[in-house]
Amino acid sequence: MTEHPIVPVILSGGSGTRLWPVSRESFPKQLWPLISERTMIQETALRATGQGFAPPVVVCNQAHRFLIAEQLRAAGIADARIVLEPVGRNSAPAILAAAVLVAETDPDAVLWMMAADAAIADVAALHRALDVAVAAARAGRIVTFGMKPTAPETGYGYIEVGAPLADLPGVHALARFVEKPDAATAATLVASGRHLWNSGMFVFTARTLIEEVELYAPEVLAAVRGAVTARRTDLDFIRLDEAAFAASPNISLDYAVAERTTRAAVVPADIGWSDVGSWGALWELGQKDSAGNVAVGDVLLEGAENCYVRSDGMLAAVVGLKDVVVVVTADAVLAMSRDAAQDVKKVVDRLKAKGRKEAVAHNRVYRPWGFYETLIEGERFQVKRIVVPPGQKLSLQKHHHRAEHWVVVYGTALVTRDGEKLTVRENESVYLPLGCVHRLENPGRIPLTLIEVQSGSYLGEDDIERFEDTYGRA
Repeated sequence: MTEHPIVPVILSGGSGTRLWPVSRESFPKQLWPLISERTMIQETALRATGQGFAPPVVVCNQAHRFLIAEQLRAAGIADARIVLEPVGRNSAPAILAAAVLVAETDPDAVLWMMAADAAIADVAALHRALDVAVAAARAGRIVTFGMKPTAPETGYGYIEVGAPLADLPGVHALARFVEKPDAATAATLVASGRHLWNSGMFVFTARTLIEEVELYAPEVLAAVRGAVTARRTDLDFIRLDEAAFAASPNISLDYAVAERTTRAAVVPADIGWSDVGSWGALWELGQKDSAGNVAVGDVLLEGAENCYVRSDGMLAAVVGLKDVVVVVTADAVLAMSRDAAQDVKKVVDRLKAKGRKEAVAHNRVYRPWGFYETLIEGERFQVKRIVVPPGQKLSLQKHHHRAEHWVVVYGTALVTRDGEKLTVRENESVYLPLGCVHRLENPGRIPLTLIEVQSGSYLGEDDIERFEDTYGRA
């Protein structure tokens, strides 16, 4: 690729509500292995590694920072710059933050912006299209990729392809963007032969994007420049200044620049792209049996046809059903007709309106030090399983409304209790009375698993007063 390595910019925002109950705000779809053994964000990052690529810039929700850092590390992605959005402001400020950051050292660097949660079947074809887009970006264009439609999809936006650009082989002018259409309009667009799906991927130099945002959305540039200038480092993360970033308008890159610039271009591509935006899309992408079924996890099918069935825990048996989706998690079950895949968001909205935690969080909750999951809840008591990897430790803390009893079932725990240090081994326990200052650590070489029994008048997760924390949490 050339003297300036391509800088992958990965946007890891959103909650993927159409893939509920697996994808939720606390653990969205890009962090799940939905199409392979790797998670979606790992697949995305690995498409942009090797010769010609710089380490990625990942812009993400600060609540997911430790999960993303660990997943990138596990995939062998080194030296990633993880930029934390203090508040959600849509794609334009997020992408621009990456561009301003990169421009500090190399304003002519080419940025390849992509979402963390798309599937691409033909990576070699993707890289061929990228080479074409990079040449156009170096010529001052803001380039998007138009995907060859395989169906009149109503869940995607469309791009109308203009005339070829004589000086840039394989690149066309971008005539216009088309919002997500209804079914009849989508059929007309696909039949025209002039319209492609809008993949949401862009290629441009940092300099070009900054110039165009300054021209068409100067208030976004002012806010983002302030947020980048006043950034601070938190462990291995880059924290944008909250007050400055929050002052930016909430706007997508399409609306802020791409639909207004005279420098927009499109590279048509046929790479087996999907935004994996619904359970129907996962059925289309999945490995099917002779009856057209996709089965993931502990699943038993009898007389089922063209179904997508996934279980992340207990056995799921489906008998005599056709064209349905069944998804089982530890705390929720989704069953629906496959052609209703776009309506899952309505379920999530109703759950949120009722204040149901299933709308946003899983039974298993990940923390920087490991995870916990609730086993039993009752009046004034709660039982959890806590898992702490080797070398990790919880914050030094106390609770004002509950006492805790820890029973070690696997590994060894080092427990601080009001200044006292206790080693607790398998089949041993320790009692932490209400108000005591305590901490849990795993000093061993194997994961520590314990059962925590809480009792008290209030058992919420916000009943924590932290005195010291390895991970910089308040």
